[in-house]
Amino acid sequence: MIDIDEIERLNKNFSKLTPTDVLRFVAEKFKNKICFASSMGAEDQVITDLIAKAGLSIPIFTLDTGRLFEETYQLISATTKRYGINIEIYFPVAKEVQEMVNTKGINLFYDSLESRKLCCEIRKKHPLKNAFKGRVAWICGLRSEQAISRFATKLFEDDEANGLIKINPLVRWTEKQVWDYIKTNNVPYNKLHDKNFPSIGCACCTRAVNPGDDVRAGRWWWEEPEQKECGLHTKH
Repeated sequence: MIDIDEIERLNKNFSKLTPTDVLRFVAEKFKNKICFASSMGAEDQVITDLIAKAGLSIPIFTLDTGRLFEETYQLISATTKRYGINIEIYFPVAKEVQEMVNTKGINLFYDSLESRKLCCEIRKKHPLKNAFKGRVAWICGLRSEQAISRFATKLFEDDEANGLIKINPLVRWTEKQVWDYIKTNNVPYNKLHDKNFPSIGCACCTRAVNPGDDVRAGRWWWEEPEQKECGLHTKH
């Protein structure tokens, strides 16, 4: 059971700390019970750089849905080499994927919101549950300005769905701050960002956007903005 009062205290006491200070604090507080879930996005690459430079022993993992862009795999390789770290990769259960595509179709996610969420559940949420075993807290790269569905995001949150505390070190950063950091520190990033892909997920569910479009306009573009979450960041 997560102590809601403690989360409120953490938000009150640490909201003005730098992301590095937040990472140092949670690494000490939760020790081997914390992990960093990286989607290999720009924000996550910043956090990886901060963790590496601070010498923090926070395990980093990512999810391979089986339908990622080749550029994402290249980035995983480049990141591990750059920082001399191991990024653990979690995969969906092959039998679950096989049953889903044989029943619903290989591209079921285009058919309905229900089918898309099923695909995300099997390819993302189930592997995430495996990655969270033995953890009490996790770090991710959410920013409040990324989408309508993320506007109320806080530094520390009750991830009720997973029974964990979620920490968002870059929650108040702007997109400009993220990219200024990447350029200043020569942080590896997904080259699709240079081709108007501000938010990158599975290749089948991500496309380039037009200048001025919402950051997540290219994700599940056939759905309404308030529906554009895969379930990893729902609170219930």
